Amino acid sequence: MRSTTPTPVEVAGLGRLDIIARLVVEGFLVGLHRSPYHGFSVEFAEYRQYIPGEPVTNMDWRVYAKTDRHYLKVFAEETNLRATLLVDGSASMGFTADKKRSTKLGYARMLAACFAQLLLRQNDAVGLEIFDEVPRISVPARAVKRQLFQVLKHLDKLEPSRGTALGAMLHGAAERLPRRGLMLLFSDLMDEPDEVISGLKHLRHRGHEVIVFQILDPRELDLDFRQEARFIDLERPDHEVRLEPAHVKAHYMERVTAWRETLRRECRRQRVDLVEISTDTPFDRALLAYLSKRKRMS
Repeated sequence: MRSTTPTPVEVAGLGRLDIIARLVVEGFLVGLHRSPYHGFSVEFAEYRQYIPGEPVTNMDWRVYAKTDRHYLKVFAEETNLRATLLVDGSASMGFTADKKRSTKLGYARMLAACFAQLLLRQNDAVGLEIFDEVPRISVPARAVKRQLFQVLKHLDKLEPSRGTALGAMLHGAAERLPRRGLMLLFSDLMDEPDEVISGLKHLRHRGHEVIVFQILDPRELDLDFRQEARFIDLERPDHEVRLEPAHVKAHYMERVTAWRETLRRECRRQRVDLVEISTDTPFDRALLAYLSKRKRMS
């Protein structure tokens, strides 16, 4: 699919979250209708007579063969999905190695806003859960127009805070949200892997479908710093170290690779969709991952 959505860099300076979400989703849908995904969220509703000059994409040739008349299939959107946006607002999400690029939380906010816009546009119910080491915001899922305002209001004010207790927060969400639905998690997953997987397993045990968007800064993936750097633990600011990244890069990459492989393996085992993205990744990739999941759910 040829992308027509703005890139993360292009939208970073727009400011208003509602404008960003609308531009990204509208651009995405324009590209979507040019791709094989066209019709992803619709089901057959009825036939209507063909008007000469209209596209014949949805022409039912079997009906034509039987009746010698041209009829088009008319589709109606599915409206039975209940989705909750789970947004990690912990301090580690406030990191960016490049001031021209969004923080991980800034990217998560924009991506969550895009999903709220897209889901509500399809008449799906959307809810929001924001947390760090404690629950911060809970907006019950609803499928009404005003819901977009409610969700964006909280996302727009969101700033990184405190430490991480991701596993515990996922367990809590599984208990608070017993009705089956789709859970969209936006996080860097920087917590003990066993705790994270245990929380995701709890959500799956409750019958939820789960998509995890692991959002990382490009420099967290490659440690490509060209000179001595000072590293500060955002969740424990009194912990810092100065070093030459080149001296520790090999060991760092080994540890990061092992961590990510563990998450991939365990998510596959729990049938959780893990989408690994960095803050310079176009939003299309995350939106397409959702479409793939929804097609499997339908």
